[in-house]
Amino acid sequence: MATDCNPVVGPALASATHCAGAPGRARAAAINGWRAAFSAAFSAAAAIALGACSFGPSGQPPAMPSPAHYGVEPLPAQTVAALGVAQRFAPGAQPAPQWWRLFGSTELNALVEEGLRNSPTLAATDKRLAAAHEQLRAQLGSSLLPSVDLVAQASRGRDPGIPVPGGPNTLLYNQFVGVVQAQYTFDLFGAVRKANAAQSARVDIEAYQREAARRALATNIVTAAIEAAMLRAEIDASERLIALAGDQAHDTERHYQLGSLPHADVLTARQSMATLAVSVAELRQRLTVTRHALAVLLGRTPDAAPPAPDLASLHLPQDLPVVLPSDLLRARPDIEAAEAALNAAAADVGVATAQLFPSLSLSASMGQGGFSWPLALSGAGAIWGIGATISQALFHGGALVAQRRAAIDAYEAAVFQYKQTVLAAFENVADTLASLEHDAQALEAASVATRAAREAFDEVTSRHRLGALPASSARGGEQQYEAAKLEEIRLIGQRLTDTATLFQAMGELPVGSNETPDHLAGK
Repeated sequence: MATDCNPVVGPALASATHCAGAPGRARAAAINGWRAAFSAAFSAAAAIALGACSFGPSGQPPAMPSPAHYGVEPLPAQTVAALGVAQRFAPGAQPAPQWWRLFGSTELNALVEEGLRNSPTLAATDKRLAAAHEQLRAQLGSSLLPSVDLVAQASRGRDPGIPVPGGPNTLLYNQFVGVVQAQYTFDLFGAVRKANAAQSARVDIEAYQREAARRALATNIVTAAIEAAMLRAEIDASERLIALAGDQAHDTERHYQLGSLPHADVLTARQSMATLAVSVAELRQRLTVTRHALAVLLGRTPDAAPPAPDLASLHLPQDLPVVLPSDLLRARPDIEAAEAALNAAAADVGVATAQLFPSLSLSASMGQGGFSWPLALSGAGAIWGIGATISQALFHGGALVAQRRAAIDAYEAAVFQYKQTVLAAFENVADTLASLEHDAQALEAASVATRAAREAFDEVTSRHRLGALPASSARGGEQQYEAAKLEEIRLIGQRLTDTATLFQAMGELPVGSNETPDHLAGK
């Protein structure tokens, strides 16, 4: 029977023949079966690798309620008019990036710009952000690209030799090797991709924290300047009260010497003047501390603190943007940082899960080597190697499973932390909006009291000039007026501070102009 035979030369049997008969067909069928099995296994591995993104949660923030209004009461269209100014709320308006310019003070603008330019705290956040970027670049480069290293080695050693009668029992030799090594690990199950995503999210955290630090710095400078201006005005009013109390004490002392007043009245007048002096000393201390803090915020030493601005130079912004609750999630850097932390925790779960699956690495090397320099540099000294390594964790004492559970718990904690951050932001806005309304009500009541005290003082002064009332009555009327004005000054400062706090609470949307909106700047 004639058959078609093809000679096959192999390393084990140079004269072997392969015949395409029945045994050959069986062998071919077996080979095809192995190929099909390998193809199916490879397809399954590829499917698992493509589905590696399902190894962990998506990292999407949980759905949060979107309240109709921030506080327990609906937001009014505007506050009550206090000192002739009513602040208008603009729901849905864009927040003002450079909101401090709305106070209409060039001195305040200069302080904020100096602080943003020179603050060591802000410079430190810049460097932390730059370091996070470099760490991300390093991780991407080491994980996505193969590593290539040059290794050179020169050594001299001694090994036991073959015993030869009359000869040495040891072998001395030199070895010279120079190779280029390359290694690459395939990301079959997304461990590298998830680790890079986690690091990228941590860069986002640093970026949002830097933005939060920038906004907090601007707010602290504005509120410190307002505090200094308010304390300066309070000191001026209090010093006038001390002067009036001194005149009253001197007048009481004179009447006591004339026998028209008891000594107890003299002591009471002295006590009143001393009490006012104590309050002024406390105000001066607060002003000094505030100016020192302002200097540090600006990047200066305390001895170079700027003077306190004039309270009258700070104008109250009348139009206040109120970001919608749904937009607040994108406007506040603290919420954005919490979301980035959530994404990082979700990626960490994927990394911990991928550690449970096989890892495949390829390595290769090529170079020259020998027991002498001429041999190492010759063609006979060429050396090379190539290999693949696949590893699968079998038993690590439960460490890998515990690490995955820990990553899941950390992710769930990040979810709850995100919710708490959002709720705290809603509370912050609600409290500030309520404070502005109550500030306006209190300031209007205080202004009514101040105007009434002023009118009473003017009437008493007129009657004193006509001789109908003694000088003590005129001084008493002025004291009541100065005391009412002192409370009015405090409430003016509180209203300005709460306005700055509202701008800070509104955040800044990622899209839009970096300049102050025209419809607000014109006001």
